Amino acid sequence: MIDKTVVVIGGGAAGLIATGKLKDRVKNVILIEKNDVFGKKLRITGKGRCNITNDAEIPEIMANVTKNAKFLYSALYNFTNNDVVSLINSLGVPTKVERGGRVFPQSDSAKDVVSALSRYAKGKNVKIVTAEAKEVLVESNKIIGVRTNKGEILADSVILATGGASYPLTGSTGDGYKMAEILGHTIITPTPSLVPLETKEKWVSSLMGLTLKNVELTIFDDRNKKVFSDFGEMIFTHFGISGPIVLSASCHMRNKTGYKCTIDLKPALDIETLDKRIVRDFEKFSKKHLINSLDELLPKSLIPVIIELAGLNPHKDISEVTKKERAELVKVIKAMPLSIKGTRPIEEAIITSGGVKVSEINPSTMESKIIEGLFFAGEVIDVDAYTGGFNLQIAFSTGVLAAESIY
Repeated sequence: MIDKTVVVIGGGAAGLIATGKLKDRVKNVILIEKNDVFGKKLRITGKGRCNITNDAEIPEIMANVTKNAKFLYSALYNFTNNDVVSLINSLGVPTKVERGGRVFPQSDSAKDVVSALSRYAKGKNVKIVTAEAKEVLVESNKIIGVRTNKGEILADSVILATGGASYPLTGSTGDGYKMAEILGHTIITPTPSLVPLETKEKWVSSLMGLTLKNVELTIFDDRNKKVFSDFGEMIFTHFGISGPIVLSASCHMRNKTGYKCTIDLKPALDIETLDKRIVRDFEKFSKKHLINSLDELLPKSLIPVIIELAGLNPHKDISEVTKKERAELVKVIKAMPLSIKGTRPIEEAIITSGGVKVSEINPSTMESKIIEGLFFAGEVIDVDAYTGGFNLQIAFSTGVLAAESIY
């Protein structure tokens, strides 16, 4: 048993798992959480189902980290996705693997995961303090404690696991950035990541709630260079577009403005095959107007939009639609255009891109290179990844490595 006092700031995924790892190794562990419950953000992840991790191999997990992946090498191999699943299972929460390797609790309840991690974090050596950490106290570049709104706590080491700046109502209000910056750390300006996109086109609101499955989304920057492309699911909203492939796309939009996108509504069909399909439909509905001839090809609410984008008359008789007009229809279906106005606010982002600069953190221990005894875990670090359980895996892996590096 190490005769030290370690303070963990933040009762989210990273903080809870770090506390659990510390409780049997360190004499005094103090977990500071400003909310009256643990894991407030964890409770809403995966639409309340909690996408715990992903069952991909570690190299594939690293390939899904969109920023500073190499920094996470030691953390991810030290505490793997298999380790996460084993721990969650041992805490009484059986898991299942779904499409894309996503790992969820069998109960589909994020609350079960939060309850399990909360139990894991508790022990005779652990003291839980409901308070707001204001400042990490340092003397001669070494940790001496933490100042909270309820007084000072002396400590030998501190793990900063305060989260990012997304979903502020859950407590992720960027406190950790401020505390780290005061101590001399560089903060890469937080920007929204895994966030819905706003479009310039107003017609998207007429499609609000329409989900498209098995489509291909491609994003181009202001120089018309392709920056992202993927297949999957998306949804139209009153402001633009959202859904899994849209959230993933946002990770690649570093400037957040000047982007355009296309949606291939039929990625399984090439232009020639799609044209033949439309010809067959036209023959089948030969006595109808154009607006009533595409019901078997496209969602009903999308048809008027596609026809308008193709510059065609919706009430034209099928028999009068020319080959050139049909080509315009095919063109729009294969590359439905949208102009991106920007991302939704950081408050609506699932995670934030930005945080404590990784070059100032030892990747083998998660300890600060500036302040002795200061460790970082989770979203406060400048790393982020796609949806699919990868960001929670980062939180768990960095939390465990920070806890295990304290001696």
